[in-house]
Amino acid sequence: MAQSEPVITGTVTDKTTGETLAGVNIILDEHEGTTTSSAGTFKMEVSAGRHTLLFSFIGYEKLKREVTIKQGDSLYLPVSLNPSAINLNTTVVTAGLYIQKLSDVSVSMTVIPPDYLKKQNTRHIETVFNQMPGIDILDGQASIRGGGGYSYGAGSRVLVVLDELPLLTADVGEVKWNFLPIENTAQVEIVKGASSSLYGSSALNGVINLRTLWPGLKPKTTVTLYSGFFDKPSRNELSWWWDNNPLFGGFRFSHARRLEQLDIVAGADLYNNAGYREKNYEQHARANFKLRYRPKNMENLSAGLATNVQWQNSSGFFLWRDADSGAYMQQPAGLAPTAGFRIMVDPWFNYYDKHQNKHSLLTRFYKVRNTFEQNPDKDNGSNMFYGEYRFHTRIKSVLDITAGATGMYGSTRATLYGNHFNTNFALYTQLDYKPFQKLTFSGGYRAEYYSIDNSDEKISNVFRTGINYKAAEFTFLRASFGQGYRYPSIAEKYTATSVGSLNIFPNPELKPETGWSAEAGIKQGYRLWNITGFLDAAFFLTEYNDMIEFTFGIYKPDSVEYPSLSDVGFKSLNVGKARIDGIDVTLSGSSKQGKFSTTFFIGYTYMNPLDLSSDTLENNILKYRYNHSVKGDVSFGYGKLSLGVNMIYRSFMERIDPAFEEKIFGMEIMPGLKEYRGENNKGAVVFDLRLSWQLTKEANLALVGKNIFNKEYMGRPGDIRPPRNYSVQLLVKF
Repeated sequence: MAQSEPVITGTVTDKTTGETLAGVNIILDEHEGTTTSSAGTFKMEVSAGRHTLLFSFIGYEKLKREVTIKQGDSLYLPVSLNPSAINLNTTVVTAGLYIQKLSDVSVSMTVIPPDYLKKQNTRHIETVFNQMPGIDILDGQASIRGGGGYSYGAGSRVLVVLDELPLLTADVGEVKWNFLPIENTAQVEIVKGASSSLYGSSALNGVINLRTLWPGLKPKTTVTLYSGFFDKPSRNELSWWWDNNPLFGGFRFSHARRLEQLDIVAGADLYNNAGYREKNYEQHARANFKLRYRPKNMENLSAGLATNVQWQNSSGFFLWRDADSGAYMQQPAGLAPTAGFRIMVDPWFNYYDKHQNKHSLLTRFYKVRNTFEQNPDKDNGSNMFYGEYRFHTRIKSVLDITAGATGMYGSTRATLYGNHFNTNFALYTQLDYKPFQKLTFSGGYRAEYYSIDNSDEKISNVFRTGINYKAAEFTFLRASFGQGYRYPSIAEKYTATSVGSLNIFPNPELKPETGWSAEAGIKQGYRLWNITGFLDAAFFLTEYNDMIEFTFGIYKPDSVEYPSLSDVGFKSLNVGKARIDGIDVTLSGSSKQGKFSTTFFIGYTYMNPLDLSSDTLENNILKYRYNHSVKGDVSFGYGKLSLGVNMIYRSFMERIDPAFEEKIFGMEIMPGLKEYRGENNKGAVVFDLRLSWQLTKEANLALVGKNIFNKEYMGRPGDIRPPRNYSVQLLVKF
């Protein structure tokens, strides 16, 4: 009886994260080939004898393996690929909804690896985004290159997505940053510029995509314990706590393993922060898990379920009592102890047909509930149901086509802004054409329908285009243009409330804002001595029409002849046209020589945000923006020790709402703010310091100091940021 042909099978994974890699090219003896399946597996029938297999995949170093196999034998070959040394070859999915090299995309992108999150002892992930060049989180609201200001929590021009699906609430359109599962983060990708053609409303200014991890071949568990305290501020009168420094601490857990055809990822996060300001605290408990199943006889099919649930008790901070001893103490009318509940459930399916076209069905249910203990009239809650069909195909390695359809239904029940429902449907497509190896063209289109209560119907059509040209081995030129839009949130249109003497009025007639962004840039990789890295520089230009801003004014009813204090406050208005132009430059690199290693980045962003509808040219800068920012980080390692320094500089916020600085009917909303801003008008430089020691192969101990020079600086008006604080972190992997 003849013996069967020898067979080589195996699995290919990322050596850093352990995640399986689909679509890896495998060349046998320089002439035959195959690719890994969606599960990262491969199978090849070979002849008996000695063979050479070459593994190659974008963003990874090539790997050659030599094997010898006898007639009738089978060989299992596990393979792990190293990410490429130069960051240009990092792979991303956010720009085109499929795997690309970072160097090939036509838009500016920032990629944050998981190791950076861990070494920062990050308690809330938005603090890390604040450290990235060109990105600012102002009291929970994200802005990229000055595209967003501050609108008191309602609406966002930056779309935050978790594993490629949107995670803005259905009612307010806000991001719950502490709901993001930082413990299971594999990579964060940030697109700078309008991305509505692929992602729709709220991607007017850009996209932040947090991708969570999948297990590798070996089980992996990570446990993190940390604890710290706030030091006294540089001004003693701010220390309302006197002798008892406020404490914070937490526990974080992550586990990932593979059980035959089933992948399991689980995580948990416990957090308690007494707060450096009076009655400004947070306690939360979060748990999450992901499942992915691949039937044994159907390797091209995978199905999964992800869920994330959180309970929290918190009290925010809005209006200080005064700029002196009361700056860390809240006006009693602003106190709002809140009990919150959030849950997200994501069922999904992926299927590769016989032509290796990828079909995906992605769904999400997202529920948010907030209960105000002392003021039940402000209780609110929302449910979001989201579904998306996505198709991707590659034609002869020169054309990638992505297309899809989305649907969203949101329901809201709230005394604060009423009971409403909103619907959204969209069709989109994007083409990436590579006529030859050095040149890539991109084009995209989206049509979207949106309504609130079936009465406020809007239809938007947007386009984008881009080009990327490889001018030299490590030189990539790019240019892009993209249209965008944002539908106002239910909260922006219908909120009617007050916080102390601050009134907020509804505006049911609020219209969507539209705009576009363009940029031209260069990404230059380099090798200098033993340092590798890249320089990225871009000139950008953004314009908005019917821009939505919270605007102070007198909004008396027509039936009232003379206004009173109850008619004075803020309302969301379409203020007109705005333009933002500037430059964004980042230099990064890494080196290793023996036991000594260094990684660094430094970025400078100049923004010129102009309110073109302003009545005067003297003070027409958009509110709540900065002209200049510099951000950098450097880490030195020697053996088991490492030392890191982080720096953030922002120039003075020149323009805010005048109502915060002036008396209204003889009353001050924020007492002392005008004088405070007059004395602190030079911007701020803040440094963080970290020191870590690799105790064993499994355990790392880190000491972290935030704001180590105890700089007093402000975010939005009345929001003095944390004083110096210290923490210790123990991270164990096994």
